[in-house]
Amino acid sequence: MPRLSSLANNAARAFGFGSAAAIEYMEATGGTITTDGNYKVHTFTGSSTFTVTQLGETGTAVDNTVDYVVIGSGGGGGVGATGSTSGAGGGGAGAYNSGAAMTVSVTGYSITIGGGGASSSNGASSVFNSITSTGGGGGGDYESGNGNSGSSGGGASGGQDTYGTGGTATDGNAGGNGGVPGGSYKPSGGGGGGSGAVGNNGVDGSQAGHGGAGTTSSITGTAVIRAGGGGGAMWDYWRNGNGAGGGGNGSNTSSNPGTDNTGGGGGGGNSSGGGAGGSGVVIIRYQFQ
Repeated sequence: MPRLSSLANNAARAFGFGSAAAIEYMEATGGTITTDGNYKVHTFTGSSTFTVTQLGETGTAVDNTVDYVVIGSGGGGGVGATGSTSGAGGGGAGAYNSGAAMTVSVTGYSITIGGGGASSSNGASSVFNSITSTGGGGGGDYESGNGNSGSSGGGASGGQDTYGTGGTATDGNAGGNGGVPGGSYKPSGGGGGGSGAVGNNGVDGSQAGHGGAGTTSSITGTAVIRAGGGGGAMWDYWRNGNGAGGGGNGSNTSSNPGTDNTGGGGGGGNSSGGGAGGSGVVIIRYQFQ
C-alpha cells in the first residue's frame, strides 16, 4: 500500500476527508516472535539472522530503533572428588549486555548464540550487531583449583590441603574463593560470579558458596532473572551452594547444568564432572503499532 506523507495525512484530517491512512511501522523477521503491548519481541535461542524488512514511515513519530538483551553462555562447574571430599567451584555467568534505541536499517543482522561451557571450561560469546557478550569462567576443580577468569569469574575449589581463588571478571563479577582448609577437612567450593553480584566464598566445613545474583529484565513483557552464577559443591547435600538466575546448584552426587538460554553458570559437581553452563540468548524488541 502506498504511504501517505505526514503533510497528506494532516490535510486529510483538516478537510474532513475521512480517516488518514494508518502509519506504517518497522517490520522484521527472525527468531521466535511474540508481542507485548505495542512491541514485537524476537527471541533467539540459536544462531540465526534478524532481518529488518521495512523501516517505519518517515515524517512521523515512528522510532526505527530496537531495544536488546544479549547474554553470553555460562561457564561449566568444576570437577569435584568423591564423597566427603567434593568441593568444586561453580561456573561464572555469561556477560549480560542490554540497551535501548539502537538504530537499525533494512538489512540482515547475524545472531550468534554461545553454547554453554563444558565442565571446568569457559562459556562462549553471543553476538548481535556491535554487541558481543562473552562467556563465563569455568569453575575450579577439586584440590587447589582456581576459578577461571571470564565475563564473570568461576568459583574456586576447596581442597583438603589448600584452596583456590575465584576467577576475575571482565564484564560481570568475580567468583568466590574456596573454603579455607581447617581441622574438619571438609572442603567447600566457591560460587560462580553472576552478572549482578560476586559469587559467595565457600566456608570450610560449613557451606559451599552460592552463585552470584543475576540481572532482571522485562524486555519480553515478563520479569525474568538471567545470567546468575552456579553454586559451589560440598560434602553434604544440604551444604551445597545454590545457583542464581539460571545457574545450576552445586552437588556432591551429580552435575547440575545452568539453564539454557539464560547464560547461567553450571553447578560445581563430583568426580564425574561439573554441570555445563547454560547457553546464551539474544532478545530484540521494537514498536510495531
